[in-house]
Amino acid sequence: MTQQQLAVAIGIDVSKAQLDWAAVGVEAGGSVANDPAGQAALVARLRELRPAWVIVEATGGLERGIVGALGGAGLPVVVVNPRQVRDFARALGKLAKTDRIDAQVLAQFGLAVKPVLRPLATPQEQALRELVQRYGQLVEAKTAEQNRLKQAVGPKVKKSVQATLRFLAQQIQAIEKELDDTIQGSPLWREQEQLLQGVKGVGPVTTRMLLSQLPELGRVSRQQIAALVGVAPLNRDSGKYRGRRTTWGGRAPVRAVLYMATLVAVRHNPVLRAMYQRLVRAGKLKKVALVACMRKLLTILNAMLRDRRPWRTSALPA
Repeated sequence: MTQQQLAVAIGIDVSKAQLDWAAVGVEAGGSVANDPAGQAALVARLRELRPAWVIVEATGGLERGIVGALGGAGLPVVVVNPRQVRDFARALGKLAKTDRIDAQVLAQFGLAVKPVLRPLATPQEQALRELVQRYGQLVEAKTAEQNRLKQAVGPKVKKSVQATLRFLAQQIQAIEKELDDTIQGSPLWREQEQLLQGVKGVGPVTTRMLLSQLPELGRVSRQQIAALVGVAPLNRDSGKYRGRRTTWGGRAPVRAVLYMATLVAVRHNPVLRAMYQRLVRAGKLKKVALVACMRKLLTILNAMLRDRRPWRTSALPA
């Protein structure tokens, strides 16, 4: 990598209609339409600049087109958490927010933070992720309709809600079949699913979420995987003051299903049950003990996939 490459970072602010981009380390920037022609033009321009990082915020799916185009062209694209970038902008004193400003901040973020380049999701991984997200949306909609049915009084309203619930149940069943077919169609995912579901407390919902939203599972250390999910205790110390360790950040959807899995595991999984009871007897708050068990369960699953070992030989990983 040349000195010029080390000095150039690109930030791209994504909206539905357009892509605003800015550079740090070279005089460049502009705006193109967020369509295949605009994406191709931007990719061609960035190839000329040969940046070390191309930073794009996660925007709920709008970024997928340009990220795929950049990755396909071999450009070093990184998708980052919007909250990190906003915190970085505030640290720089940039309180105003426009598309051009956001693109410039993203470029500065890339050059200052130097985020780690990771392989982009394959089309198969992206398809699984979308199916899992759709499953969650349908389950959420079903819960909302069930709550409306409890509150409904008029027979016509009840009939409408019941019809919607029947439709949602059909859609959920169809998505579940698609998920099963997708996982069974991959030898790797099929093996991983079998390993994960060998642990009491880990069911299909947890497995699908881990495979789709946490591809790093089994590939990184226990400290790294805990930080990615947001169950690693973080220090809050200053001078002689020692604050309470807290957990925050990470991937909320993964953490949510891990929480539910741990609730089951501390009742039926002998290793997690013993750990939970020991912590509670030692005076830990039940919530603190449960988070510790979440971290332990995640560590076990990480070791199982790393070593490709079933539960009976992975209950107590190193």
